[in-house]
Amino acid sequence: MIDRYTRKEMAALWSEDSRLRSWLDVELAVCEVLTLEGIVPEEDMAVIREKADFDIDRIAEIEATVGHDVIAFCTSVAEKVGPASRHIHYGLTSSDVVDTAQALRIVRATDRLLAGIEAMLTVLRKQALAHRQTVMVGRTHGIHAEPYTLGLKFASWYAEAQRNRQRLTAVREEIAVGKISGSVGTYAHLGPQVEAAVMERLGLKAETVSTQVVARDRLANYMGVLGVLASSLDRIATEIRHLQRSDVREVEEPFRAGQKGSSSMPHKRNPIRCENVSGLARVVRSNVQAALENVALWHERDISHSSVERVIVPDSTTLCDFMLSRMTSVLDGLHVYPERMQQNMQITRGLVFSQAVLLALTESGMARDDAFAIVQRNAMRTWAGEGSFRELLAADDAVLQALPDGRFEACFEPEKFLQHVDTIYERTFGGKQ
Repeated sequence: MIDRYTRKEMAALWSEDSRLRSWLDVELAVCEVLTLEGIVPEEDMAVIREKADFDIDRIAEIEATVGHDVIAFCTSVAEKVGPASRHIHYGLTSSDVVDTAQALRIVRATDRLLAGIEAMLTVLRKQALAHRQTVMVGRTHGIHAEPYTLGLKFASWYAEAQRNRQRLTAVREEIAVGKISGSVGTYAHLGPQVEAAVMERLGLKAETVSTQVVARDRLANYMGVLGVLASSLDRIATEIRHLQRSDVREVEEPFRAGQKGSSSMPHKRNPIRCENVSGLARVVRSNVQAALENVALWHERDISHSSVERVIVPDSTTLCDFMLSRMTSVLDGLHVYPERMQQNMQITRGLVFSQAVLLALTESGMARDDAFAIVQRNAMRTWAGEGSFRELLAADDAVLQALPDGRFEACFEPEKFLQHVDTIYERTFGGKQ
């Protein structure tokens, strides 16, 4: 991934040095277990521990000749270790090293993403509590619907972020799998006990039934979870973008001192951070398709998946990390304009209370179809600019006869629409909030 969308921790995790270091971790873990098994002499293991290392430039040089990165890696390590290197890669196939090492790095990347979700949850909870009673209009199909609160938006995003945390935690366990089972997964040269001991050292589990590789349905599922996470961030970003439109302007992402929104229009304050998140989410979602294509490998393995994974795994985890950080920053510094929300509530001149009137009329004994016709007729007149919804209804004899004694006025109280917000909060955040 390009530097623009890469945070330094993820850059280090997916660097070439980190990739080769993880390979070395696997090779050393196998040697340690083989020492316990009596296959590698202790004195040779001592030399391996002391000298095992690699030279990235030398690996590139060797690979240019042999055309095989793992062979080039093992050769470079052997040059560092000397004669004791004959024990390195003993009984292994390349995928024993590569797949197991990839699992190690995916787990580490996932832990970073989980930390990012935790940070976002903290901000979402804070904002939800702060704006529990910040009344605004709820919109469906982009059209004003009924009174809502900004806090409920935050609460909804909070609940979704919790589900993303649960999904990512579950798929972390599924992806934390490696193999030391040989060329076709039959343990032809090293027994299952070696694999079990190596995985214990590395904090992984052994693949249930491996071929030359760990089954790719695991990675496809993992990428799918990242796709959902990215889409959740896109959902938040898209909502803020809509609410920041000039004709809405109910919230606005942070605009720092000295920032400029356009090379030609000095007045512009664009939601570029949220647009950025929406765009990057498309990349992560597209990578899910590539991961699905990798599931159906030939026989016990072909290498068609390898080139794909070298791109989609680092890129998707790196982008999700970047998006989480960016979205958390936007949410934490979000500008909120309650006065504008109140102004926008009045744009449709009371139409947001139409269902309350409809239900009040039916509760009075009027047939629903008749009540619907009366309410809709006056609503259409309001849309046409003939007057406010409340004024037109108040002049309708059928409404006045059905709703005497203050019942008509009660239909236009926003509080009635929000009477159960506390229940939603208790269900979302637990206990009294």
